[in-house]
Amino acid sequence: MVLMLLAETAAYSEDSSGFPPFEPWHWPSQVFWLIVTFGVLYLVLSRAVLPKFASTIERRGNQIANDLDEAASLGEQAQEAVQAQEVELASARSRARATAADAQAEMEREIAAETAKIEASLEKQMAEATAKIDALRADAMSNVQSIASETAQAMASRLGVSVDSKAAASAVKSVLDR
Repeated sequence: MVLMLLAETAAYSEDSSGFPPFEPWHWPSQVFWLIVTFGVLYLVLSRAVLPKFASTIERRGNQIANDLDEAASLGEQAQEAVQAQEVELASARSRARATAADAQAEMEREIAAETAKIEASLEKQMAEATAKIDALRADAMSNVQSIASETAQAMASRLGVSVDSKAAASAVKSVLDR
């Protein structure tokens, strides 16, 4: 093919009036320089540029894989931390319930002790009040007997009967004892 182009190039003269790059006698040199240029470009790209691209792409792929591994590891750690936190939270809740139950039991014991003290104090006051009431009743009864015997004497003397104080007291006592 190159020979055909060279033969055609020789047939044309230099006085043609077309655009020089489109004239067939220039084509062999253009094809030669095209092959040389693309060959050099191919060598430069395949030996210098493409290995750098390949290493960059591989480095990025490794970095992405490492980042994904690290993210998975951190995700697992986060899950473990969440589980540990839930366990700790459950433990804290159970301790809080136990503390609340202990506090409630302590308050109930204190309330029972205080209630027992108050009941004992009230029992004591009731006993004292009952003793006072009994003493007052006994005193009142003794006064009632003396008043009743005096009244019986006064009524008997009004009726014209004379009764001594001992007889009136024993009569009143016998009536009250019934």
